[in-house]
Amino acid sequence: MKVDVILGLQWGDEGKGKIVDYLAPNYDLVARFQGGPNAGHTLKFDGKKFVLHTVPSGIFRQELMNLIGNGVVIDPITLEREIKGLESNNIDYKGRLLVARKAHLILPTHRYLDAASEASKGVEKIGSTLKGIGPTYMDKTGRNGLRAGDVNLPSFMEKYEALKVKHLGLLKQYPDVEFDLEAEEKKWFDSLDTLRSLDFVDGEYYVNEQLKQGKKILAEGAQGSMLDIDFGTYPFVTSSNTVTAGVCNGLGIAPSKIGEVIGITKAYCTRVGGGPFPTELFDADGEFLRKEGAEFGATTGRPRRCGWIDLPQLRYTIMLNGVTQLVLTKIDILNKFKTVKAATSYKFDGKESRDLPYDLCETDVEPVYTTYKAWEQEVPFEGGYKSMPDAAKLYIAELENELGAPITMISVGPEREALILKGS
Repeated sequence: MKVDVILGLQWGDEGKGKIVDYLAPNYDLVARFQGGPNAGHTLKFDGKKFVLHTVPSGIFRQELMNLIGNGVVIDPITLEREIKGLESNNIDYKGRLLVARKAHLILPTHRYLDAASEASKGVEKIGSTLKGIGPTYMDKTGRNGLRAGDVNLPSFMEKYEALKVKHLGLLKQYPDVEFDLEAEEKKWFDSLDTLRSLDFVDGEYYVNEQLKQGKKILAEGAQGSMLDIDFGTYPFVTSSNTVTAGVCNGLGIAPSKIGEVIGITKAYCTRVGGGPFPTELFDADGEFLRKEGAEFGATTGRPRRCGWIDLPQLRYTIMLNGVTQLVLTKIDILNKFKTVKAATSYKFDGKESRDLPYDLCETDVEPVYTTYKAWEQEVPFEGGYKSMPDAAKLYIAELENELGAPITMISVGPEREALILKGS
C-alpha cells in the first residue's frame, strides 16, 4: 500500500478540511504531517461548523484512526480546546487520536517570542499568526526543542526550564510586548493532562506497520504550497515544508511510499497577511469575492486578500508536488459574475513567461489574463457533473488544459454533500 496525499496548492485556505472529511471513509488512517495551530481546517455538516487546528480532519469519521505526525508542532492549550470541542459535540476520539512522540511542543515562551519578533519588524511584518510556530521550528532545527514524548520523561521539567531560560534571554533583544507569561504557563501546564491522556506512538514505526498490514493512509497537509519554507514566497512563508516532500519527513515514510497526490485549489485565489500576490484585486470584484466567499481566516479572523486564479502559480505547485488529480473548490462563489478571469502567464523583465520568477517579492510581475464567459446561475450538486452549466464545464476544461492535470472533484458549497465528482 501507499500513502495518498492531500494538500493545498495556493497560499492556504483552499478547503482541505472538507475534502479530507469527504475522502476519509476510503481510508483507515488520516495523518497530519506538518504545521501547527496556525492551520484552520473548516468542516460543515449536520448544520454545524467545526474548525480544526491540530487534530486531523478524519476525526469525525468514527471508524477512522487519526495521527498527529512528528512533523507537526503542538500547542497543548490549543489541542485541549479542540478536544473539549469534540467532547461537547459527542465526537468519540478516545483510542482514535494518536500523537507521534517526536512531534515538537509549542511553549508559552515560543508564542511570547513570536509576538515580540513580529512587533519589532514594524512595516516589515511577515503576517505571522503569532502562534509560536516559527520559534518552535527554529528550536527543532537548533536541537533545543521539547517533544511530545518528553512530557513522560523524568527530565521533563529540567528540559522545559532550560528552554524557557534560553527564550527569556532572547526576549531581551526585543522591545517589550504585552504577554502574561505566568498566566499562560499555568494554562499550558494544566493542558498537559489532556495531552498525556492521549495515546502516544512512535509515529514512523506505526505508519509503516499500517502500510505493511495493507491499511490505506491519507496524509493531510496544512497551509498551502506557496507558503513552503523552501519553495514559497520567501520570507513570507511558514516554517515547514508544505509540499509532498514534507510527508516523508513529517510521517517517517520513504518517497517510494507516496501514492496519489490530490491538490486543492480555489476557483479564485486568496492570501492572508503580507507577501506578494500577483493577481490580487483592489476593486469591487475583490471585495465581492471576500464577502461572497466569507474570506476571513479560520484561525485569526483576518480578512483575506482576494484575486483571480493564478495559473503560473498553480503550474509551479503542481510540478513541485507531483499532483495526480485536482480538486476545485468554491466555484459557486463565481456564480454571479458575468465573466471570470484567469492569469495564464506573467510579464516581467521585458518578457512574457508561464513560469514564476526567482523572487516574487523583488520582481515586478504583470499578470496576463484570459477572460471566460461565466454561467450566472447556481451550480447544483444533486445532478452531478452532467447537470452543471455548460459555461462552468467549459471553464473547468480550460483549467485542466492549462494546468495539465485532471480535475476530479468540484466543491460548490461548504457542506459535506456539496461536492460534484467529475465522472458523475
